[in-house]
Amino acid sequence: MIYSLKGTLTYAEPSFAVVECSGVGFKCFISMTTLRTLPSVGKEVSLFTYMAVREDAIDLFGFYDQSELEAFRLLITVSGVGPKAAIAILSVLPPDRLSIAVSSGDVRSIQLANGVGKKTAERVVLELKDKMAGIGGASASVVEGIQSVATSGNASEAVEVLVSLGFERSDAATAVGRLDKELSVDEMIRAALKTLSPQ
Repeated sequence: MIYSLKGTLTYAEPSFAVVECSGVGFKCFISMTTLRTLPSVGKEVSLFTYMAVREDAIDLFGFYDQSELEAFRLLITVSGVGPKAAIAILSVLPPDRLSIAVSSGDVRSIQLANGVGKKTAERVVLELKDKMAGIGGASASVVEGIQSVATSGNASEAVEVLVSLGFERSDAATAVGRLDKELSVDEMIRAALKTLSPQ
């Protein structure tokens, strides 16, 4: 198993990068998130990797840090999510945002990934809800606050109102999750809107 690569970045495009190590170029499939962190071609780069071995292919996937690799490993444990789908999800949701989306049940944000339908996104939420807390720097307190929204009637109602106003469920749940659960629904909505709406 190749755990990481350190060498010269010789090529990069939205779906893959090539890292040359001691004269050998390794093609690594990458997310858009990793692509944005890469240096310019010709510079030194380090990537964490995952090697997927199938009957007809051996593919290498590259990640900018260990949290993205960890999120990828969790995603591919979900029924119906292969390595390419996991990369697509990480392209639209970096690990911290994915952790928040899963915790808040934000299926719609996960569906933004190319080739990921509603049923697959729902499985990601269902199967990873208890596994993704804190991945990618999403603080445990934020995730706990989001998870507590589901058990608080007022908080849950406030999130639904915010979603109906057009906010993403994960953003709404994050904003409401930070509030005192004793507040009324209206108070929660007003306080969350101050956080969510640009000044």
